[in-house]
Amino acid sequence: MITESLKSLYNRDLNKLKTEIEAYQNEENLWKTDKNIANSAGNLCLHLVGNLNHFIGTHLGNTGYVRHRELEFSLKAVPRKELIEKIRATTVVIETALSQLSEDDLKKEYPLVVFEDTMTTDYFLIHLIAHLDYHLGQINYHRRLLDY
Repeated sequence: MITESLKSLYNRDLNKLKTEIEAYQNEENLWKTDKNIANSAGNLCLHLVGNLNHFIGTHLGNTGYVRHRELEFSLKAVPRKELIEKIRATTVVIETALSQLSEDDLKKEYPLVVFEDTMTTDYFLIHLIAHLDYHLGQINYHRRLLDY
């Protein structure tokens, strides 16, 4: 069942995100940028949490989450403990939302037009895991380049 696979992948990769955030030796470095690195790890973490809570929590899990995308990139110095709690809470939201979906639900049209055309829910959930992993890789490089 694809739902179980998706739940497993989201859980795995959100745990990797938590591990990356915890791995920073200096908490202040979570918010560092450089001439060629425009987004800090902290802001990428906020972006991922906001993105997943919006597209999965709100639109599939009916959580009522309201996204403030601009804050995902403008907030600074959010404590590491708070980032980790946001990741944990997002993991629960995704587990709950995906547990409510049947295989038939996954084949239905996703309730928003996000790109230029409609898509199925399973297609978009796969896209969202790829988006999570893309930014997870950026955070890993950010840590290895700027956490000194």
